Amino acid sequence: MSSLFGTIFKVSLLFINGIAVLNEERFLARIGWTTSSQQLRDTNTGFHQPYNQDGYGATQGEVGIKSRMIDLISAVRTLMRIPLIAINILVILYELALG
Repeated sequence: MSSLFGTIFKVSLLFINGIAVLNEERFLARIGWTTSSQQLRDTNTGFHQPYNQDGYGATQGEVGIKSRMIDLISAVRTLMRIPLIAINILVILYELALG
C-alpha cells in the first residue's frame, strides 16, 4: 500500500513541477493565458487574447474555469517555487540513497 502512496506522491510532484516551470511569456501568452490585463499583439501570430475575468459562458460576476486555471498556475509558480526546490532535493536524495 505504501508503494501506491509513493507513486501518487511522485506523480503529483512531477505534475506540480510541470506547472511551476511554465513560462508565461513563451507558452502561456501564446494561448492567451496570462495574468496581465493588456497584452502586446504579435503580428506573426494571432494567439494573443486579452485575459477575460469572466471566463467562458460565465454570467456577470461569476468566475470561469479559464480564469481559475490561470490563477492556479500563477499561484503555483509564485508560492511553490522555493518549497518545490527543497522537496525535489529531498526526493532525489531519497531515491539515490534508498533506490
